[in-house]
Amino acid sequence: MKIKVCGLREPANIEEVIALGIDYAGFIFYNKSPRNADGKAFKSWMDKNEAVFGKTKKVGVFVNAEIETVLNAVHDYRLDFVQLHGSESPEYCRELKTYWSIGSLRSAQLIKAFGVDEKFDFSDTAAFEGLCSLFLFDTKGPLQGGNGVSFDWNLLGEYSGFTPYLLSGGIDEADATAIRALPYKQLAGVDVNSRFELKPGLKDTDKIKRFIAALRGD
Repeated sequence: MKIKVCGLREPANIEEVIALGIDYAGFIFYNKSPRNADGKAFKSWMDKNEAVFGKTKKVGVFVNAEIETVLNAVHDYRLDFVQLHGSESPEYCRELKTYWSIGSLRSAQLIKAFGVDEKFDFSDTAAFEGLCSLFLFDTKGPLQGGNGVSFDWNLLGEYSGFTPYLLSGGIDEADATAIRALPYKQLAGVDVNSRFELKPGLKDTDKIKRFIAALRGD
């Protein structure tokens, strides 16, 4: 099962988390987030420490950003994935992919996030099939991510799409056993954030290490 740790920001902490063998490192490029990573100092560190990431994929998280902003960030931060965490449309995804297909710009794969509650219609994901490599099902809440609460995972049984997805939303260390037992074939992994923090942007590496071991049955 894949592990994505989102909301990373502090260089030393990033290195410690990546050393745990995570699959995706998530960086938030949204100035309203307390975990916003965008800035000259962070970019300078990223430029000098590409080798730190190894096989870990870099994910930039955006919320209704201008297309140019996303394209520039993919180039500047050498992102492997773009996670769209707002109300971005399928047309928005197509426009990004068109720019990447016809030019010499660095390209990235797409992850589309959906806020899930009991009223969510999983058929809304169908329009994004073929455009995104992954979906992400998060808890619908007042914040664009990082609400710290989970939704009813039984709702995942309503998803009948082909695109694999990451489960997000209030996941804590104690949830590892329950997540391992989920029977949904398109569940590719988990995305963790606020429940594994010492403060916004600073992760508890010991807690993440224990969670990964429990989730993977080590």
